[in-house]
Amino acid sequence: MFDLDDYNFDLPAGLIAQVPSERRDASRLLVLDRRNGAIHDRHFHDVTTLLNPGDLLVVNDTRVVPARLEGKKDTGGRVELLVLQHGEGGRPEAVRLCLLKSSKPPRTGGQILLDNQVRGVVEEVQGNGVVRIRFNSPEALETLIDERGRVPLPPYIKRTSPDAFAALDAERYQTVYAAQKGAIAAPTAGLHFTRELIQRLEENGVAVAALTLHVGFGTFQPVRTPDIRRHRLGEEYYRIESGTAESIAKTRQRGGRVVAVGTTVVRALETAALADGSIRAVEGRTRLLITPGHSFKLVDALITNFHLPKSSLLFLVCAFGGNDMIRRAYKKAVEDRYRFYSYGDAMLIL
Repeated sequence: MFDLDDYNFDLPAGLIAQVPSERRDASRLLVLDRRNGAIHDRHFHDVTTLLNPGDLLVVNDTRVVPARLEGKKDTGGRVELLVLQHGEGGRPEAVRLCLLKSSKPPRTGGQILLDNQVRGVVEEVQGNGVVRIRFNSPEALETLIDERGRVPLPPYIKRTSPDAFAALDAERYQTVYAAQKGAIAAPTAGLHFTRELIQRLEENGVAVAALTLHVGFGTFQPVRTPDIRRHRLGEEYYRIESGTAESIAKTRQRGGRVVAVGTTVVRALETAALADGSIRAVEGRTRLLITPGHSFKLVDALITNFHLPKSSLLFLVCAFGGNDMIRRAYKKAVEDRYRFYSYGDAMLIL
């Protein structure tokens, strides 16, 4: 149950979605019923018939920052910079953790030139391309990111010509309810929702509440520990406001289901859950790693995409859905040619 190799599976490269479906809610949906072990095929817009009046849909309203920038070193070599840290509000910070790609390894004291107004000095080299950079003008850096930054797509989405897909990615690698700037990766389960679909759910008596978890670089870091319990996630900022906490409490009181949209929502809720299964408004950082055996306190159902082999996201899904059921679901998804990963199809685990 805790052996990393147990979470491996063969995935044909052709099933890794490179572009989103034509319509967000036209993606396929694999529905798993934990009560009877049934697995069946639907489409994402069918969630309007699969969720009940009185249920609560909890979404992550983080907004992906176009934080990938191009520049050069003081020696003239080209660099690509992914700014990993973004403020949770207030004045922009001068020192940021970044991922730096260049022909030669970064060095302490090296200068990075992004444009005439924005330059930085490498203060610390942490390894694997991660560096800490002090920028001369944090306000100008924010403007540069907004005006010239590119969407930081995950490495399995290939773009030989980024400009050809720039407009598509800027729109579709962002949820329709994204509001709080700070993520470097999308909470991808939410990419399937349209405003119209959310409106239909609300008209059917399904409430919607939001929390914020800024998805960080750790979401891409591979698991290298044979025992999955020894893996360490990076810290991610999260916030649950009083209105969302109250909505969750009322839903549980009336017997409705708390439906988490994505693993980020699960991690935020399970981090904030109190021992008695209640929750209150909270703001902080989480490194919660969920593996099989976790006792879920707040989440009754989960909407999620299909995840990478041997990933912490897959551990969480197996913990929620059960290892055997998730293995069957993934086997069926591969055989039936579901689309995988960020731009792929989804599962609903009830």
